[in-house]
Amino acid sequence: MGTTEDPAAATPATTDWSEVQASPDFAELRRRLRGFVFPMAGLFLAWYLLYVLLADYAHGFMSTKLFGNITVGLVFGLLQFVSTFVITGLYVRFANRVVDPAADKIRHEIEGDDQ
Repeated sequence: MGTTEDPAAATPATTDWSEVQASPDFAELRRRLRGFVFPMAGLFLAWYLLYVLLADYAHGFMSTKLFGNITVGLVFGLLQFVSTFVITGLYVRFANRVVDPAADKIRHEIEGDDQ
């Protein structure tokens, strides 16, 4: 059982992963993934930094009561959780529509499956 030169008969154990990584399909997959992940991470970190800075330097604003004992700071803190769930939902949608089909295509090419 030696390795074969037929790409259709390649298995993950005999695949040259450097060729896969250098392929245009993989480069496009990586570009699309980074195009979503990096801006979204930057946006979330900026939002979190704003929250931390306001909590530290804008005590009056953050302690402003909106209704009852609910303050601006509490609402901003709860919105951190909401934004985490929203980003997770956006990523799942993005992965289902963009990442998974591209990854499946690459996997099928590696495994030699019919599409």
